[in-house]
Amino acid sequence: MEALRLIEISRHALAQSRSAPEIVAEAWQIQALAQAIGSRLVMSGPAELRGEARGLGEIGGRGCGVLDHPMVRSGGARATQLSGVSDPEAALIGLNVLLGEVGIALVGVACATDDEGLYWQCIETIDAADESSDRVRGMLRRLAEHQPERPPETVRGRAGPAGTVAEMGPAAGTS
Repeated sequence: MEALRLIEISRHALAQSRSAPEIVAEAWQIQALAQAIGSRLVMSGPAELRGEARGLGEIGGRGCGVLDHPMVRSGGARATQLSGVSDPEAALIGLNVLLGEVGIALVGVACATDDEGLYWQCIETIDAADESSDRVRGMLRRLAEHQPERPPETVRGRAGPAGTVAEMGPAAGTS
């Protein structure tokens, strides 16, 4: 299955997760997907991404640990269905959004639990998702460097406000 499709399936599954075990299971699925995308990009992605992609694969592996962990729902790791990454830029943008969403969901679980083991599991997985996101942003920067017609911040969707306070006029900076 194509990377973008797996990312969308994962986003939907995370959004449907209501309990702490379901959210943690989806976090493990998402880290496994990050690992699989990283590994796929190492083998067949653009040459400029291979170093960062290798790091993404390693971080994803730390974040999901053993794929047969009891928190992963029956059916195994969704990432094993990955057949390709036809549009690396779109897949990386989607993966970055997904990693942010899983981090937010895990913060909610960590804040709501009284189970110290679950709390620390969430914290470790949040750290892994954050490291994965850093690698993904690095790959997006590298792609942008090879597309000089598009500024790197626009590629990542982080161009910021349309204008500065000075450009908008004197009333823009006041409340």
